[in-house]
Amino acid sequence: MTHSPADFHHVSVFAQELVEAVKPKAQGNYLDATLGGGGHTEILLGYDDSITMTVIDRDENAIASVRNRLPSSYLERISFWHGNFADFVGKENQFDGIIADLGVSSPQFDHAERGFSFRNEGELDMRMDQNQSLTAAEIVNHWQEKEIADLIYQYGEERLSRRIARKIVEKRPFTSTTQLASAIALCYPPKARYGKIHPATRTFQALRIAVNQELDSLTTFLNNAPHWLKPEGRIAIISFHSLEDRIVKYQFRDSDTLKVITKKPLTPSKQEQEVNVRSRSAKLRIAEREID
Repeated sequence: MTHSPADFHHVSVFAQELVEAVKPKAQGNYLDATLGGGGHTEILLGYDDSITMTVIDRDENAIASVRNRLPSSYLERISFWHGNFADFVGKENQFDGIIADLGVSSPQFDHAERGFSFRNEGELDMRMDQNQSLTAAEIVNHWQEKEIADLIYQYGEERLSRRIARKIVEKRPFTSTTQLASAIALCYPPKARYGKIHPATRTFQALRIAVNQELDSLTTFLNNAPHWLKPEGRIAIISFHSLEDRIVKYQFRDSDTLKVITKKPLTPSKQEQEVNVRSRSAKLRIAEREID
């Protein structure tokens, strides 16, 4: 089932904070490396009508939605780029600021057929870019048990990774998210199957990361992005789990061109967490390109 652009609605985490972190100014040129629902881009463009932006997203639905939703006065100041931000080629000293929200957009979670969630039955897809070939179904139904166990352990930090991989191989093929989630739950003791965190959560995270090569893409992006900043230009990144946050932390710290602004990551206010439950795990880190 294909959704219309109007179906793509996402509540931006750190809506104001992420934008303010890059110190928007008149005539500024900015990069939103993860467009999503366009919330951060919209706020940034609203600071001054001379601001221009380049925006990136792997999901064509996200780009179509923003094109459909934003007014023409905003759209004429945006350059859209469809693809993985790791593949984007920027120019030296091109941007006054760079922002990225690494979280999966709400529509990707909420549309069952995308396969990101096990709350409703859907295909085992999990591709952010629908043009790529690798899907979650390919991994769970065809990869070797050890390969599955390793990715669940590495990307999901799941202590029962070997048991889960064994169960997956034993019960495959799988055709739906709910079918896979139920099999994973059987690997947990009965009392642990009904806690706050569903037993399949970490495995689904691991599969999503593997399908989309999220951590490798993030590392490549963070190696390249500082060079696209003008002197004193800032980069601000929101992450949603420890693996992402660790990469951002060390890439910022070890960069030859960046000065870390946030020694510790910023976290959402209690009020934001109550309004947007998905913001609870978010962390915001900021760095600034030093003057050459």
